[in-house]
Amino acid sequence: MKQFNTSKALQRLPDQFFATMIDKLDLYKERGYDTVNLGQGNPDQPTPDHIVDSLKEAAENPVYHQYPPFHGFDFFKEAVAEFYKREYDVTLDPKTEVAIMPGSKTGLVELSQCFLDPGDIALVPDPGYPDYWSGIEMVGAEMKSMPLREENQFLPNYEEIDSESWEKAKLMFLNYPNNPTGAIADAAFFEKTIEEAEKHDVCVVHDFAYGAIGFDGTKPLSFMQMEGAKNVGVEVYTMSKTYNMAGWRVAFAVGNPSVIQALEVIQDHYFCSIFGGLQKASATALLSSQQCVTNLAETYEKRRDLLVGGLQEAGYHVAPCKGSFFAWLRVPEGFTSQGFADELLEETGLFVAPGIGFGKHGEGYVRIGLNNSEENLRDALRRFKAFAEK
Repeated sequence: MKQFNTSKALQRLPDQFFATMIDKLDLYKERGYDTVNLGQGNPDQPTPDHIVDSLKEAAENPVYHQYPPFHGFDFFKEAVAEFYKREYDVTLDPKTEVAIMPGSKTGLVELSQCFLDPGDIALVPDPGYPDYWSGIEMVGAEMKSMPLREENQFLPNYEEIDSESWEKAKLMFLNYPNNPTGAIADAAFFEKTIEEAEKHDVCVVHDFAYGAIGFDGTKPLSFMQMEGAKNVGVEVYTMSKTYNMAGWRVAFAVGNPSVIQALEVIQDHYFCSIFGGLQKASATALLSSQQCVTNLAETYEKRRDLLVGGLQEAGYHVAPCKGSFFAWLRVPEGFTSQGFADELLEETGLFVAPGIGFGKHGEGYVRIGLNNSEENLRDALRRFKAFAEK
């Protein structure tokens, strides 16, 4: 069969880390392994009933059977603005400071396409979400790693970025609560970020995917809460984690109007917004009682206490887990992150994500998901302890 050559942009793309991981897990399942999947960031609980009911009702409305407005329905953008005012005391203009997106992953890739050219630099957290890399590679730009180290609470040290990189940098990606480390950011760090962004004319993209999941009585800060944040960038929020709506593919960006406008321009060429019923149900989620969100965060905190406490008792070192639904475990001495993950899967059926898949500074760690039942986590703990004893 004739083989057609793909574009240079497609050839530049890195392997999709998560797709490769799941292929490996499926292979072990086919071999008959009794596996526990701790490697994915896929919420394990259903979408709350009131949101599902809203979608059912909206699906019967003929208004939503037609193409939606290119930039989304006004009622959804207004719900986003009301959500940010209620939760973070941030005032947004729904017409100019909110963009609707089919999932945050899409928007994060699009932002690189909007603002980077070949030779430009994007400042990227390392370890970090691998799909930041995809958009950067698509446009032929370069990445400058910002190491996240445990001794610095997994926050980048801007003093480590050389002047030439600052000169060429156009975008900076940040993500707190952090995937994969579970770290959170404080106001002082965000204030420093705004100062550097202003100084070097860099657009900040804060990935707030886990914004609803904070532990020990701490509510994660929105970047938009900081004075001057809207002037230097945007925040990307997804319905996936807050409301267990991962399969619904609904997200939004808020902040700087010029960045919002650019996102809407590129999406004019990719999409005709998202199904109106999804927008209606998402607005319902944002405007209704948030007790389901509170309950969800409490569930993840209980799971964190169970898993992290048990791992520490078994002699493992786990980095402080202050938010998100991940724990960041340091691999035992003598292992690489990939080697530990492979041997753990082979010997115990436990599937974890090797830190090297999140960047070179992820070496020495593996990511463990809290998106499993307490029963599964207790089972995982037994296997971790057996592995440690062996």
